[in-house]
Amino acid sequence: MRLPAISIASTPVCIPHNPLPVRQSRCLVVTPMTFPSIWDSARLCAGSQVSRDSLSGRIPRLNPLHPPLVHKRTVSLETPAVHQHNQQRMLIMQRREHHRYHQVWRKPFYGTSSEREEYRKELLEHLKRQMEDKCVALKLQLASKVKEAEYLREVDRLALSRERELRIQHSKGMTAYRDENKRLMEQSWRDRALTRSQEALKERELLCLNPINWSGTLK
Repeated sequence: MRLPAISIASTPVCIPHNPLPVRQSRCLVVTPMTFPSIWDSARLCAGSQVSRDSLSGRIPRLNPLHPPLVHKRTVSLETPAVHQHNQQRMLIMQRREHHRYHQVWRKPFYGTSSEREEYRKELLEHLKRQMEDKCVALKLQLASKVKEAEYLREVDRLALSRERELRIQHSKGMTAYRDENKRLMEQSWRDRALTRSQEALKERELLCLNPINWSGTLK
């Protein structure tokens, strides 16, 4: 790519003919520096990003070290024209953003009556939509809380029924344990009484066979 040369005019210096002996004054007039326009070459750049930017109305950003239509990237290709293009692009984008930002609140204050009415209508619709969304979210929250309460109630009911069943089983087990202990104690008592009666009978029989009191005075 070959860009047109930068034209920089000479800077004239005006020096008065009769300078003062004590103080000298100089008048410097600086001519503005003009840069070549590289937008046409940027539009002809074969690149998908530049093509998309051109179709969408945006100004593409150029690489100072790799200008359009140049296949090899070198430091010597860096020119003020590319930097000036990027600076102008930045200023245009800032102006667009500033315009977009101020267009938001221009209508309700400085617009016509129809624009202000349309703005109020949009604001009311937005508020209604927010209220509807809030009502829907509140309903969903209440529905979720109801479901959670029902689930907790069911869990509590199952826990109480399980605890009741465990209590009944424990009561039945303790009743069976008590009855078994009572039966064993009564059996032990009967066995002990039977053993004593048998021992007493045996002792009577032994006394009859071999009495201690032969004279029969002790009865």
